[in-house]
Amino acid sequence: MLLYILFCLIGFILLYYGAGWLVKGASSLARSLGITPIVIGLTVVAFGTSAPEMVVSIVSSVKGNSMIAVGNVVGSNICNIALVLGMAALFQPITSHRTVVKRDIPIMLAISLYLLIISFNSLIGRIEGATLFIGVIIYTIMNYYFAKKELENNSNTIPDAASEAEGIEYIDSRSRQILFVGVGIIGVIAGAEIVVSYAVKIMKILGVSEKFIGLTIVAFGTSLPELATSVVAALRKEMDISIGNLVGSNVFNILSVLGAASLVRPIPIPGGFVESGLWIDYIVMIFTSLLPWFFMRKDYTIKRSEGLILLACYFSYLGFLIVKAV
Repeated sequence: MLLYILFCLIGFILLYYGAGWLVKGASSLARSLGITPIVIGLTVVAFGTSAPEMVVSIVSSVKGNSMIAVGNVVGSNICNIALVLGMAALFQPITSHRTVVKRDIPIMLAISLYLLIISFNSLIGRIEGATLFIGVIIYTIMNYYFAKKELENNSNTIPDAASEAEGIEYIDSRSRQILFVGVGIIGVIAGAEIVVSYAVKIMKILGVSEKFIGLTIVAFGTSLPELATSVVAALRKEMDISIGNLVGSNVFNILSVLGAASLVRPIPIPGGFVESGLWIDYIVMIFTSLLPWFFMRKDYTIKRSEGLILLACYFSYLGFLIVKAV
């Protein structure tokens, strides 16, 4: 049992560092090829921070552990907002751009509701997966268009994604850039394989469900890149990137991660969507996604007290899952 936990930790470490190497290498490679920071931020960075969720969900889907695939995404989205954003706000009140409140959070909520609707038949099929994956293409193009337009209209306003891309360490050697990308991909894939394999073994020993493992352990582990990024941003008082990155990551998780996983293999929900109780986790995800909009609707700021509310929501939900699993 302890050995399995140790291997899980090793897998999470590989996921964390693999994603970091992938982002650093791909970002440097793109910049050396003359691709703008805006495009880097909206593609490379977005993919890199969601790479652990994507690979874990695809591996889980292929292996038939569908509840880990779905639970990983739903749990990560809850973790990103309730835990990560709450913790970041606790370090420093977060003030973000009005477009996050007026455009990005409503898009995140709409996509979360769409996922709820297509899950009611207890199967996320290839057609649904295709609509999700097409959605991420549209979302990326739309974000690029708006970011470019805002940059043209106001040279003093730098898009969040571009700021983050500029903040990534630049590697000037082309061979090192390719090496970082290659090692990063290997790290993420190997880490995902280890996490899924040993999480299933731990689940069997403890007698708990796939859903519980996916919503808690795996979800937290794959959210480590977002957690590290947001806490560091809070410590550096670079608040403008925190919530935008987390909202973007949640959108990317649903559209790209579940889209890709269900295209590879349709994702059934064992026991039924309603009967398994997964609908409750979806409602928690939608509720926690709504809270930042509610807090920021007037002054575009999440205060420390509101960060505490987010954290209280996360730990209450975690307590609910533990009690339900016992």
